[in-house]
Amino acid sequence: MNSEAAEFYADGLRLAGTFTRAEVDGPAPAIICVHGYTGRKETYMPPFVRDLTGAGFHTLDFYHRGFGDSAGIANRIDPEEQVRDILAARIWLAERPEVDAGRIALMGLSHGGGASIKAAAVDPGIAVIATVGAPGNGERWQRSKRTTAGWDELLETLAEDRIARALTGESKRLPYQQLSPPGPAERDAFKTMYKTEDAYPDGYPLENVELACGFAAEDWVERIAPRPILIVHGEKDTMVRLEEGEGLFANAGDPKEMMIIPDINHAEVYEPRNPEVYGRVIAKLCEFYRANLG
Repeated sequence: MNSEAAEFYADGLRLAGTFTRAEVDGPAPAIICVHGYTGRKETYMPPFVRDLTGAGFHTLDFYHRGFGDSAGIANRIDPEEQVRDILAARIWLAERPEVDAGRIALMGLSHGGGASIKAAAVDPGIAVIATVGAPGNGERWQRSKRTTAGWDELLETLAEDRIARALTGESKRLPYQQLSPPGPAERDAFKTMYKTEDAYPDGYPLENVELACGFAAEDWVERIAPRPILIVHGEKDTMVRLEEGEGLFANAGDPKEMMIIPDINHAEVYEPRNPEVYGRVIAKLCEFYRANLG
């Protein structure tokens, strides 16, 4: 693939990514590929970049602030900040001579889909959007990962952490699987694919949970219309439950489309876990982008 380093800025912070050119003549459509909550785009994004550029779309994949080579507080996940990261990425792409600035799309994976929805809602320069396994309501999503007792305990811990942040400027850090417990169907994926403890041994700020709870993509999704949206979700996703995708679809305006994949969990849409399911997902994505980007 014909790739080069990409560098742009959001809120004065340097963000690092990769621009990959499709083998096409003249200005062509481009897709911004937005990673999920773990921040481990290097483990699951490469097949999407490979196949989307192979289908004739330039791509930009990047690390949000705090992840990879991008600047920022390590592993802090603020959806509102990530929206601004995406908006900066769109501006950077629009300035590329290879890119048709009127045909820039988003592909948001998991939590990145939620931030992508708000970015598309507020930026008319984004022509179309597709999400895969995206949460619609941050608090509902976080609650779904815990028992009632576990949620009450978390709220007490968050109150203590809020005081600590005010006094010290630091949030307590936890391993990813404590911060955002995976559902039973996805636990093995953290051992075989995500490996968050290997990549980020210092953990993720507890503040991330509070930031997630204050963000609801489903409140923004209707503003994307009349631009097209595709929502892809696994029927047996226990990391981001199907109700999240259904809520997004219900609130979205036309034209909209939803692909529910039977009998699969959150991790199986990624090639490293399930190449057959990934093949169905990427085929649908390419069909959607071809139909709406030309």
